Parts: sequence; C-alpha cells; structure tokens
Amino acid sequence: MVVLPSSAETARPLPPPAADEKADDATRTAVFAGGCFWGVQGVFQHVEGVTRAVSGYAGGEASTAHYEKVGSGRTGHAESVKVTYDPRKVSFGTLLQIYFSVAHDPTELDRQGPDSGPQYRSTIFVGDDEQARLAKAYIDQLDAAKSFGKKIATTIERGRTFYPAEDYHQDYLTLHPRQPYIVINDLPKVENLKRLFPDRYRAEPVLVSRTGT
Repeated sequence: MVVLPSSAETARPLPPPAADEKADDATRTAVFAGGCFWGVQGVFQHVEGVTRAVSGYAGGEASTAHYEKVGSGRTGHAESVKVTYDPRKVSFGTLLQIYFSVAHDPTELDRQGPDSGPQYRSTIFVGDDEQARLAKAYIDQLDAAKSFGKKIATTIERGRTFYPAEDYHQDYLTLHPRQPYIVINDLPKVENLKRLFPDRYRAEPVLVSRTGT
C-alpha cells in the first residue's frame, strides 16, 4: 500500500514579512489557494481578525466554477479561499505568514499532499498592486533566507474573479471533523496554527453558516 503524505506535515515557524500594509478601519479581502479548500478555509476561520472565510474557485470563468468541472484540472480554476479581515486586528502580512507557515506547503507544484493537478496549485490571487507587491516581497524574503530548503512554487495571479463554492463545501472541516481526509490532512493544520500562532488563534471559528458568502 502506498501512503501519500499529509499536506499538514510541513508546518514551520517563519519570520513575519519585512514589509506589510498600513492598518486602517476599512475591511479588506485576500484570496489564497493552497490545495483542497477545506483545510485552508479551516485555518483562516480560526484566525483572530478574520471576519469571513469562504471556499470557492478562482482563476477561470464563471461557467466552469463548479466542483465537478474544476476537478478536471482543465478550467484554470484553483480551489481557493476568500478571506475577509479587519486590518486593525490582523494584517495582510500576517495572513501571508500563516498561509506559508501552516495552511499548505508552498514548495509543491500543482499538488498538495494527496491531491494533484493545477486546481490544487499554490497561488495568491491579489486584489491590487499593493497586495501583489507585498506577496512578491515576502516570497523573495523567504526564498533568500532558504526557509524551505527549495524554491517556493507559489504564484501571484491578478485580475481573477472569485466564485463561492457549493454550500456543501462551506465549513467542511467543522462539520466533518471525523472524516479521514480531514483528520489526516486538515485538523493538524489548525493545531499547527494554535501551536505556532497562539496569539492569533481563535478557538471559535467564524463560519459561513453564520456570516454568509
């Protein structure tokens, strides 16, 4: 029997970004892709300052933003999570730090743990030039420090629309904590968040069932 690695095995402490956004009172959003969206959503739902985390698709067209089509790997979409946050409580830089530290393995190309294909690629879908600048600066910072021992595969994509996923994918980690995939791949990510970012961890997740998409 071949045992595929968990996508939660590579959690590691990373330095914060040298450059970060300036805090104000305007609610902001960020879109991250890093393998199956169940685990990525689950991590960000437990981050203090995040007010909404929605699983969905980004990178392709509206007509193909459906789970069965995205799963073909031919739509251009990646399974993604749109994070809405209060920059007075958590910055884009801190979200990047969490994304690279515990949400996924950024050195994997078109795969994450047991899942493979471009729909599982590591990508930051930036909303503006400032996000693009900060994301690139942090990737360069981590690569220069050889933080992962090999080059980061994460790409930065601009001008992509985010489409919420089907209802049954929302809050999946919370609703199915005993599902084997969740137990092996995703619950350890939440534990790693609690261990590596105790001051950022919130025990009560912010759920789509309460916030909407």
